[in-house]
Amino acid sequence: MLLYIHIPFCDSKCFYCAFNSYTDKFSLKHEYMKALKKQLKYNLDNYVLKRDKKIETVFIGGGTPSTIKAFEYEEIFSMIKPFLEKNAEITTEANPNSASFEWLQSMKDLGVNRVSFGVQSFENNKLKFLGRSHNSNSAIKAIQNANSIGFKGINCDIIYGVQGDTIETIKSDLDVAFSLPITHLSAYSLTIEEGTKFFDRSSVKIDDEELSYEIFDYISKKGFTQYEISNFAKNKESESKHNYGYWQHKEYLGVGAGAVGYINSQREYPSKSIEEYISNPLFFEVEEIDETDIKTEKILLGFRCSNGVELELFNEKEKEKIDELIQYDKLYIENEKVFNKNFLLADELALYILD
Repeated sequence: MLLYIHIPFCDSKCFYCAFNSYTDKFSLKHEYMKALKKQLKYNLDNYVLKRDKKIETVFIGGGTPSTIKAFEYEEIFSMIKPFLEKNAEITTEANPNSASFEWLQSMKDLGVNRVSFGVQSFENNKLKFLGRSHNSNSAIKAIQNANSIGFKGINCDIIYGVQGDTIETIKSDLDVAFSLPITHLSAYSLTIEEGTKFFDRSSVKIDDEELSYEIFDYISKKGFTQYEISNFAKNKESESKHNYGYWQHKEYLGVGAGAVGYINSQREYPSKSIEEYISNPLFFEVEEIDETDIKTEKILLGFRCSNGVELELFNEKEKEKIDELIQYDKLYIENEKVFNKNFLLADELALYILD
């Protein structure tokens, strides 16, 4: 069982961001956290305690978790502590402009052992173009602070495929990242989504598959191994166990406005509106996930990462297509699991097999 906690507050809205977050509702922070604890208690009582489950990983995301004072998280950690597996991975996202040394230290004292920084770039003009509210120096300082405090895992997000990007500019960003004490790198290609400031500006995105391959190759040469289409780790221990849980189709609790939970083959969606969530944190819409959808998701997710897909999941016709793709050196089978050699082709391969 995984636990995701959503914090929907941000100092500023990045021009590419489609996540459920708000820059004008800071007065609701305290009431929001009270409501979140009500939902968390309900979920722990009904989905964890009654089913004799343990929480394997915790991920505090957003929005921007570092916009919430550390003391507001104290009761949350007291609530989840009895249910945590030993040495559970506990991650918080953070933005360099709000993750002060004191905030990071307080979160580590509460039990957080992994921090993920939304850096996106170390080039100040690019940060401004993306609508980011920090600068290069604050990003570098935040990562250094996290290391000196003693976080076991430090992730740095880098975004590429932005207007003006070249392999040289991306290498420059990566060189700064790898000069810092990070254990994990997430390199995302810019996506243009409805509801963002970039939505009507398609020219801001570069569609260049070759650029992705060059970036992946460069990261590999720096000693970080790709284990998912956008994720790279210094070693096996540094891989995100929480994200791996999603890719393995494990159950997860989704706590907070706009979070998503997955329990008993159904997805639960709390209110996205902060006001509605505060008014009724126990309300959620339900989406039933049938066996066909579950199978499709397991294949799509398994091909996107080094987890692979159980061979027994496929029927005979699909296995024939797998054999065909093995002959073309696209897939391979090991220990009764099917693995994809090129994560960028994950969707195409999965849809071809399932067609």
